[in-house]
Amino acid sequence: MNSSDRTPADLLRSALSADPARPLVTFYDDATGERVELSVATFANWVAKTANLLQGDLAAEPGDRLALLLPAHWQSAVWLLACSSVGVVADVQGDPAAADLVVTGPDTLERARACRGERVALALRPLGGRFPQAPEGFADYYAVEVPSQGDRFAPFAPVDADAPALAVGGAELTGAQLVARAREDAGALGLVPGSRLLTGRTYDTWEGLSTGLFAPLAAGGSVVLCRHIGQLDADGLAKRVESERVTNTAV
Repeated sequence: MNSSDRTPADLLRSALSADPARPLVTFYDDATGERVELSVATFANWVAKTANLLQGDLAAEPGDRLALLLPAHWQSAVWLLACSSVGVVADVQGDPAAADLVVTGPDTLERARACRGERVALALRPLGGRFPQAPEGFADYYAVEVPSQGDRFAPFAPVDADAPALAVGGAELTGAQLVARAREDAGALGLVPGSRLLTGRTYDTWEGLSTGLFAPLAAGGSVVLCRHIGQLDADGLAKRVESERVTNTAV
């Protein structure tokens, strides 16, 4: 990664420039058997579409606060980078009533209704399946809103690396602070370019977000993100480590 990168969106751009075809996020849900692998290019395409949705259709502006009520999931990772691309603060598991807009999974719809701004719902079904019927009062992210968005994104205003970018666990980080912490974590985890980090940590703490996205991205590596990993026995975990060519673990 480039030493000049100061926001998560910068890290993604550098990864795209270096090797767009390599895997970036490999996602497992051990409750459903789902496996999804996204290359840097595919992930960046999802981020661009989501950032266009956020900036255009949802009229989000730098400094706006987005309550992100999603579990550890590849689509959650997309939203985190889309927020960084626009300059929106991703408030992970934040209070929807205090947010300008909310993005929610199917299990937190009622909580998300407290938001007075735009509301987006994700079904989080295998293969990106849509809701059988869109929840009332919510835009359906996968089925209706994001596919038609553009594949390239340009912010209306430059993103300030020293402005708040992420809130999680009671702490708030600027883009530059987030990148610096991700780099520190990557070093502590022994990550180098090409590393593949397997993690089963949740996305409601900095440690979970760092191992599940930011540290591998900062190192030029990739993540094997496992939701419901507790359903794997030791033999199953060992087989996954081998099959996914895992070099580091943080479970």
